[in-house]
Amino acid sequence: MIKTPLSLQDLRKRIYASGDQPRSTIDSGACMCICARRRRSRSPIVGRDSTTERLRIDGVTFEMIEQSGVDQFLAGIQEELLSQKYLPVRNRRKEIPKGKGKVRVLGIPSIRDRVVEGALKLILEPIFEADFQEGSYGYRPGKKAHEAVHRIAKAVVWGKTRVIDLDLSAYFDSITHSILLAKVARRVSDEKVLRLLKLLLAVNGKRGVPQGGVISPLLANIYLNEVDIMCEKLKARTSTAGMEYARYADDLVVNSKWEWLLKEAYGRLLRELAIINVKVNTEKTRLVNMMKGETFGFLGFDFRRDKTKSGKWGVRITPRTKARTKLLQNLKDIFRRYVSQPVDRVIALINPKLRGSGELLQDRTREPLFFLREELGREEDKATPSEGAESVGLRLEQVE
Repeated sequence: MIKTPLSLQDLRKRIYASGDQPRSTIDSGACMCICARRRRSRSPIVGRDSTTERLRIDGVTFEMIEQSGVDQFLAGIQEELLSQKYLPVRNRRKEIPKGKGKVRVLGIPSIRDRVVEGALKLILEPIFEADFQEGSYGYRPGKKAHEAVHRIAKAVVWGKTRVIDLDLSAYFDSITHSILLAKVARRVSDEKVLRLLKLLLAVNGKRGVPQGGVISPLLANIYLNEVDIMCEKLKARTSTAGMEYARYADDLVVNSKWEWLLKEAYGRLLRELAIINVKVNTEKTRLVNMMKGETFGFLGFDFRRDKTKSGKWGVRITPRTKARTKLLQNLKDIFRRYVSQPVDRVIALINPKLRGSGELLQDRTREPLFFLREELGREEDKATPSEGAESVGLRLEQVE
């Protein structure tokens, strides 16, 4: 990982410090300064990955940029931004299977547009971080998914067992540009920055932000910030004892101690979402009572009220069937493809996947790894006898 240049860190700190002001004035050349500083420091604004290479829409690859000169490439972007001649190109659309015949459509920007989006994100993020609420975890610096999982688990342990499991219908595709731009304009006064953001949004249609864009997660959080504020106000009204919530991007869960508070929170959520033209998926949204043995899902895990070994009521967190199936399939594919390969190579491939599953729950439970023994043992029995397969079997014992 390449560390951000100190001068850029100082710039972001100053912007964050101005977040307490009703409106932050951004120098219209700030994005261009970032491009220039990155050009001098030789540190990339966007990561280089195989997806970007394969799905480029304008035919420009990293190899082509390196051959013609990175400095020249960034200098060209800076000149276009300063002269206001920059125009983004339409994103490349890529469909990713979601299961049950459904697909998720990703919008992959060109390398040039990713650089501009990255520069704009570096400027806007510290301003809106000052506004974001404690219960918002998705795609924020210093925030992790397992922290959201632990927050909800702690709420269940403390008796907040009435739950709103909210599912938003095509959230990223339903964001209204005029509402989003108005929200940004409340905090940013520079017309050139607002014009640049409007160009990036308008190039892909009249509504929605592309999943796959560099700045899209930040914009999605800005759009739902009023919903978080409403949850915080309702939580404060009960002195935090009666309600808790956590949101990760478009996944939102609200916990309550009392039925009346749960219904009031649900009604307010519907009203807030209607104001910003976001629809609730009524087929998947559920009101859950864990005291009756009902369960709910959040960030790939199922939550169930259960007794601990000491006999006290607690919460059991287990990977959802879909998450288990996906992890098992990935591991099985690795074993089948690399059954005759050296064990070190196989270990290097499977450990990040196992570690990622275990880290989400940390010290609460190791259950994500327990269900692997039986399934992977079957794969080992099917494997052709070889040094690699035998060593992999030994390694599975060590992982647990």
